[in-house]
Amino acid sequence: MEKDNKDEKKISSKRVDRRSFLKVTAGCGAAAMASPKAAEAFSFKELMQSHFKEMDKDELKDTLKYYEDKYSKKYGKQFTVKATEPMEGTLFGYGLDLSRCIGCRRCVYACVRENNQSRDPQIHFITVMQFEKGAATGMNLEHATKYYDPEKVPEKGHFTMPIQCQQCKHPPCCKVCPVQATWKEPDNIVVIDYNWCIGCRYCMAACPYGARKFNLADPEIPKEEVNPETHYLGNRPRYRGVVEKCTFCIQRTREGKYPACLEICPVGSRKFGNLLDPESEIRKCIDQKRVFRLKEDMNTVPQFFYFFATHFPEYDE
Repeated sequence: MEKDNKDEKKISSKRVDRRSFLKVTAGCGAAAMASPKAAEAFSFKELMQSHFKEMDKDELKDTLKYYEDKYSKKYGKQFTVKATEPMEGTLFGYGLDLSRCIGCRRCVYACVRENNQSRDPQIHFITVMQFEKGAATGMNLEHATKYYDPEKVPEKGHFTMPIQCQQCKHPPCCKVCPVQATWKEPDNIVVIDYNWCIGCRYCMAACPYGARKFNLADPEIPKEEVNPETHYLGNRPRYRGVVEKCTFCIQRTREGKYPACLEICPVGSRKFGNLLDPESEIRKCIDQKRVFRLKEDMNTVPQFFYFFATHFPEYDE
């Protein structure tokens, strides 16, 4: 009995210590948010804002107007912040013809401009990996390089594979988020409510594709380069300390346009469309080509498909 009492006192002591720790943590968080730099990023209204999925029409309208005014004032351009809903009967899918991709990285920088990604520190949603043709390692990502710099592309004896968010059917990133700041929309797009993200980065650890990026510092976007046509769940300017990712250019695709990376591609290697439409280009690629998905054994079921449609002997050694 005496031993049990001692153990109980130890457990009680641990509970008190943990409670004290939480109080200190909360106090430090409040002090940090009270700093001028934090106050500039988050207003009281933003801190108390409802989760996106919990907003009624009036609160959403008021929230969108608030951010339009805030960004317009900050960047000196008239901003539009939309919350365009998914289109009925639409499941977006993406395809990439690896036999056409030349590794020019134009898609990377078109994405940066369209989606208001930070220039310093630099954030890219798309990573282009280079592989050696005929290598014993095959398409093992651990043996690829993203720091290639030949005089001309495509580099002889190599091929390239752009990688971005795979918009998984079963996204592990959403399962681990402790505050439900990220979720999958009905049209296959995985989104993030930046105001709800607490920056724990569990989603980054859970993503097997390295598709999520974290703002370690205040994102820097030149005023003359900022894109004022935005979506609340997409390319609106982000905060320091939150995670972001590709959203299939939600601000464009829900308006019936193509993603920016597809439009800029000089060789037509990128395909996009409605997976439910048998006449769409993406469906024809899936139905007629030998497609594969990255890390299929993980059962994430990506909605991003890769294939080799054509053989180009001039690229061979």
